[in-house]
Amino acid sequence: MRPTWDIFCSVVDNFGDIGVTWRLARQLVAEHGLAVRLWVDDLGVFLRLCPQADAHAPRQLQQGVEVCLWRKDWQPVEPADVVIEAFACTPPATYVAAMAARPRKVLWLNLEYLSAEDWVEGCHGLPSLQASGLQKFFFFPGFTAGSGGLLRELDLLAKRRAFQADPQARADFLASLGVPLLADARLISLFAYENSGLAGWLDVLAADTRATQLLVPEGRILGDLQAWLGGSRLTVGERRQRGRLHVQVLPFVEQDQYDRLLWSCDFNAVRGEDSFVRAQWAGRPLLWHIYKQDENTHLDKLEAFLALYTGGLSTAAAAALSSLWRAWNTGTAVAPSWQALLQEWPELAAHAESWCLEQASQTDLATALVQFYRNWL
Repeated sequence: MRPTWDIFCSVVDNFGDIGVTWRLARQLVAEHGLAVRLWVDDLGVFLRLCPQADAHAPRQLQQGVEVCLWRKDWQPVEPADVVIEAFACTPPATYVAAMAARPRKVLWLNLEYLSAEDWVEGCHGLPSLQASGLQKFFFFPGFTAGSGGLLRELDLLAKRRAFQADPQARADFLASLGVPLLADARLISLFAYENSGLAGWLDVLAADTRATQLLVPEGRILGDLQAWLGGSRLTVGERRQRGRLHVQVLPFVEQDQYDRLLWSCDFNAVRGEDSFVRAQWAGRPLLWHIYKQDENTHLDKLEAFLALYTGGLSTAAAAALSSLWRAWNTGTAVAPSWQALLQEWPELAAHAESWCLEQASQTDLATALVQFYRNWL
């Protein structure tokens, strides 16, 4: 009999939590043959990632995953063999009680947020005794062999390389989004939180000698973009031009399409966790807008990743990239560091691919979770 897995997801920050858990659930089913239930407390948000889903169905099968509405008035169900609480969301108390009463032991995992900080390896896989008598294990995604790895489907890089080697596939995909490619233009995707540093970056792109196409999926950055363009409302599909900068608003797309958007671009500005990881698999230079936390603890996470990522770069390239990321995440002027980054572009482009291959040499997150369960039995 197939092991059963329950994944609990509380939608907190738009699409980050559900984005990670939906990818994970699909991979556990498709590549490991597991029976997975994904418990989501906001099916409306899930619908944006899976448009074919029913926003009102308490249970439904989508791409092999049983997607269940996590209702406030919880109805008892039989606990799974493995229970994942994503990002410290707590399963219902009656469910936890049923876990403790189950004759066959349940593996309870807290899937933590992604971090490159040094302490992650020391905490990854550690147990914590709960009041119920159960043990909960901490599982940390990460960038080193001592962590839980990153979400990566088995054929992801092969698909990406084939796509990037086929100019017609790229043109056809962008055309499906209503994007006409401009000759010799730099293509940039922008998916970010609100950012006071955006206007300075747009100014320098507009004044550049080379044309830039800026593709902006629907999201929180649109307000700042509208303000820079003069305040009038931007709609999906709309195109605006200022100087050498061509801006186009894209519809919110499914995850597989978003991957292809990242593969299509020369540079990707991304936010949060899910799109951050997918931009790394694109093998292209990137800019990360990290989720802001109290007391600026997010900046420690930013610096920890930069220390890892820039390790193989020249001093000039590392300084340019780090300066840009710091400016972007503190709302300060990005124009000087962007200009410096352009001077180091060939090295940064090569490094993005080598970093991708280095990360792909490690065990992916879904496989690491399955291996952890097998070793725990």
